[in-house]
Amino acid sequence: MRNQLVLYNFTMKLNGFVIQYLLQPKLGGLIMGNEAQQTLEDIKYTVVYNAPIMKVWDAVATAEGLSAWFMPNDLKPVEGHEFHINAGQFGMSPCKVTSVDPPNRLSFNWGKDWTLTFELKELEDKTELTLIHGGWDVNKVTEFGAPHTPIRENMNQGWAGLVKKLQTYVEA
Repeated sequence: MRNQLVLYNFTMKLNGFVIQYLLQPKLGGLIMGNEAQQTLEDIKYTVVYNAPIMKVWDAVATAEGLSAWFMPNDLKPVEGHEFHINAGQFGMSPCKVTSVDPPNRLSFNWGKDWTLTFELKELEDKTELTLIHGGWDVNKVTEFGAPHTPIRENMNQGWAGLVKKLQTYVEA
């Protein structure tokens, strides 16, 4: 019997961006939690916006602001608050706020593995934003069964567009 190459094609639409990727399963099935943790580098973007810090804070730390450039949600910037991000075809993704330091830092758990952090720094009349999307592990799969490695690459590309969309929102 010849070895066959099996690829799975996933397409995801995320707030106006179409993300498409191919996945090849590991021989013997998907990698699960029995193997040693092998973390992948956090996704990290640092951008300076021509907007005051409170305007950027409201864009990342309120349901209305986050919905305007990311995805619909019911976020409240209160430590311990449990909320959901509407991830379109993937349904409602559970989240929990883990850290709030207005207007400098907001962090929350997203889904079963990820952490999303927004760090803001005032630069006179501008704001430096650092976005960190962490929790990536070579041996884990998302809630919808896709391995972290290719999802991380696609999310990295998605964040590149989203930080620009956020710029348009806060600089308007």
